[in-house]
Amino acid sequence: MDERAAIESLTALAQSTRLSVFRHLVRAHPEPVAAGELARILGTPHNTMSTHLAVLARAGLVVQKRESRSMLYSADLDGFRALVAFLTRDCCCGRPEICAPILESLSAEALPGA
Repeated sequence: MDERAAIESLTALAQSTRLSVFRHLVRAHPEPVAAGELARILGTPHNTMSTHLAVLARAGLVVQKRESRSMLYSADLDGFRALVAFLTRDCCCGRPEICAPILESLSAEALPGA
């Protein structure tokens, strides 16, 4: 990932509805969610939701597929991992001791009972 792509991804997530959509899709992963269902869950008009989903797709954070007449969306976890890896590499400047506590805390939060 380059700086331009990272900025696009961060910009896409810097809006409350889009962040909520992305978080919902990550929780639903690997199951896709219909655009209409996302609009209903988040109380957003369908056309507005389509715009938000398009921004997230351009940023490489969601993928879409057509199933009959529905558009189904899933979180693009590879795109998200690329963003996190870019931030970690860029911010740590080759000094892993800077980011190690952050990464360790994320791992600890993921463990049951942590």
